[in-house]
Amino acid sequence: MSIPTSTSVVESAVIKAPLSHVWHQIKLQNFSSFWSALKSSQFVKGTSDETDVVQWTFNDGTQLEVKQEEHSTINHYITYSVITAKPELSYSSVLSTIRCYAITSGELEGSTFIEWTGNFSSDADAGVIQDAKFKRRDALADLAKAATKK
Repeated sequence: MSIPTSTSVVESAVIKAPLSHVWHQIKLQNFSSFWSALKSSQFVKGTSDETDVVQWTFNDGTQLEVKQEEHSTINHYITYSVITAKPELSYSSVLSTIRCYAITSGELEGSTFIEWTGNFSSDADAGVIQDAKFKRRDALADLAKAATKK
């Protein structure tokens, strides 16, 4: 019997770097430049000019094709979905958003607040949600290292 679970995940962090340094990294095709779990991230050839599809190849050999669904340079967020996976995923779908906010006052002024959400289909189990949680935490820590390099 499966354990009932929420089908969403939200991870966030404060990165001690200006918004411009963090936002510059948030391009699906560039994730392998900061996320240590990825071996490569590159555009998929042969897709429509109107569609941004990127293949992420993880160090363990897993391959995901992610499609950028939404992008705002004004509000500093991207939304993407996983459209194919090798090996096949145990759930039907996931829609993720990464959103950045400038911290404009207080002792962390000049830093960036970043939030990475994932909304999974109802067939995702607790293991999927936990895996997504820890992958996002690791990626945000890697992003912080990349954004604070001078």
